[in-house]
Amino acid sequence: MTLEEIGAWKSFGGWQKVFRHQSNETGTAMEFSVFLPPAAERGPCPLLWYLSGLTCTWENVTAKGGFQRHAAEHGLIVVCPDTSPRGLDLEGEHDTYDFGSGAGFYLDATREPWSTNYRMESYVVAELPALVEASFPADTARQGIFGHSMGGHGALTLALKNPGTYESVSAFAPIASPMRCPWGEKALGGYLGPNRQGDRQTWRAHDTTALIEDGARVPEILVDQGTGDNFLAEQLKPELLEQACTKAAIPLTLRRQEGYDHSYYFIATFMGDHVAWHAERLAR
Repeated sequence: MTLEEIGAWKSFGGWQKVFRHQSNETGTAMEFSVFLPPAAERGPCPLLWYLSGLTCTWENVTAKGGFQRHAAEHGLIVVCPDTSPRGLDLEGEHDTYDFGSGAGFYLDATREPWSTNYRMESYVVAELPALVEASFPADTARQGIFGHSMGGHGALTLALKNPGTYESVSAFAPIASPMRCPWGEKALGGYLGPNRQGDRQTWRAHDTTALIEDGARVPEILVDQGTGDNFLAEQLKPELLEQACTKAAIPLTLRRQEGYDHSYYFIATFMGDHVAWHAERLAR
């Protein structure tokens, strides 16, 4: 698979780069950013994935998240994929911000017309990691994953569904239970099928709390959640994650950050904590 470099900037002694490639999973050209720390010039480095939220691309966190300084200090490669296929113009794809373009929800759709191209789970878990491993000095035996909002949902569910792939997982303001919030009900219904009992069972494979209830496990989880987040009560519901982890005896560090909202001001404030947390676990 051919990589086309479309941007490169020196940053904290390393390189922040952006690439484009043709994806077999989505059937479209896809872009992603990759930060290569100075340590990458000397040999393979642990790999940290960041999954973005609704309406975002790779660019939001790359430009505003402030992870480069911390990744350079800890010697981590950071890869930021896009959030959905681009350039399809399917009927209804761009009608609302919370479904379709920019809202792939990190799952493989099974419902037409989305099932052919909206295969973000396979893209993030299989296709893109193989491309990264072949193209960069990434130690894929040491991978961590984190994300924000929809991307926090993605990080948690993908880690739970792929035991042994990710050594560490964390999230900023994740959608804790898509089955029980408007964003998730819209996305899961649209991509997987309507809100019938049988389909809701299918939905469980894409809901963090349901996965934990059904036996999926990770060693531990770090979550930061702003108390001033206007999506907190209706969409995010961290208390449901807290309850599920307590029952399953999964160590959860849920930090409720007073006054912080859902923005990248919030994410950038605590980005250093998350990068350091992953670096400690990936160094074991």
